[in-house]
Amino acid sequence: MSRISTLCVKDPKDNRTTKPHQLPIYATSSFELESVEEGMSIFKDPMSGHLYGRFSNPTIDAVADKIAQLEVHDTYVNDAWGIMTSSGMSAITTVILAELVAGDKILTQGNLYGGTTELIKNRLPVYGIGCTLTNLIDLNQVRETLQSDQDIKLLYFETPSNPGLDVIDIKEIAALAKEYDVITVVDNTFCTPIIQQPLGLGIDYVIHSTTKYLNGHGNSITGVMVGHGTERKKKVWSTMKLMGTNCNPFDAWLVNNGMKTLSLRMRQHSSNALALSQYLERHDKVASVNYLGLESHQYHTIAKKQMKSSGGMMCFEVAGGLAAGISFMNALDIGSLAPTMGDVDTLIMHPASMSHLNVDPALRLENGISDSMIRVSVGIEDIDDLCEDFDRALQSI
Repeated sequence: MSRISTLCVKDPKDNRTTKPHQLPIYATSSFELESVEEGMSIFKDPMSGHLYGRFSNPTIDAVADKIAQLEVHDTYVNDAWGIMTSSGMSAITTVILAELVAGDKILTQGNLYGGTTELIKNRLPVYGIGCTLTNLIDLNQVRETLQSDQDIKLLYFETPSNPGLDVIDIKEIAALAKEYDVITVVDNTFCTPIIQQPLGLGIDYVIHSTTKYLNGHGNSITGVMVGHGTERKKKVWSTMKLMGTNCNPFDAWLVNNGMKTLSLRMRQHSSNALALSQYLERHDKVASVNYLGLESHQYHTIAKKQMKSSGGMMCFEVAGGLAAGISFMNALDIGSLAPTMGDVDTLIMHPASMSHLNVDPALRLENGISDSMIRVSVGIEDIDDLCEDFDRALQSI
């Protein structure tokens, strides 16, 4: 029998007799090997077993695999995988650095999320990775750009874009990129796999800030990369491991809990957003409304082609410009002013002073992000309460 100080150190015996109903949180930095031979086997193929928490973790792996299954459900893709990271931005960075080297270029749009724009335009050039901006909706312009610049190796885009809600034809641009042997990466955070599945339309990688809709409750910061093919997985996993952009098991567990209601939530987000946008479109104190579910939207037809519903994101401008918009936002009761989206409650953000503050104002305006634009992540509250709250705030200005 061990002495008392040794007994204090050793873990107790795992006395589990039946399978837990909920996914356990494996809160361990490393994993105990049964033998030296087992260790040698796993070190030769680190993705085949669990060794160290930065490499992999059973909780994280289970959640990443679930997201991958959602992304390819009812599609032709049968070898999908997922790797979770510490945030959406770390997922974007990891994929790019896994695939590109100094001298390569990224082709992208000018109306990305502000943080992604800063990364691609300001930080990646430090490592020799350049960027070219173009209108990705214009496929002829995309083709001309790819033909004229052989250094473009990766095409990165959002659809719908954040916050402008521009829509790119995923199937068409994926096919075009393949003609020029260019890797495609799409941010699917706004839609989730419930609404849109880019891998099934020919995309190589899908990115999510799982902090947003996949979690849905605003209590974790995580990201995920989803792709297909063993070689790509090895490349991305190795980059994640060496850069230390791995997720942690508790946050992964929170994402899994959130995903249990994902299908129900996305249905209600979409329903509420459509009703609210229709209400605001008729309001005399609203100058314009931007929501893909409105038949008047310029990208409504393309969105219907590749999205099962129009999602929970919308933008609008208050008549009276920036000052009126600020008064409106400050007067809201149910809608909360917060620099995020995808939670169950309605969230309001002013892109020009928040998410896109550090983006060149000229670039913002060029891509439709005006100083008076208000972005709304429509929650799942009672729609009548939402409309009444927005009306009261609008009437107060």
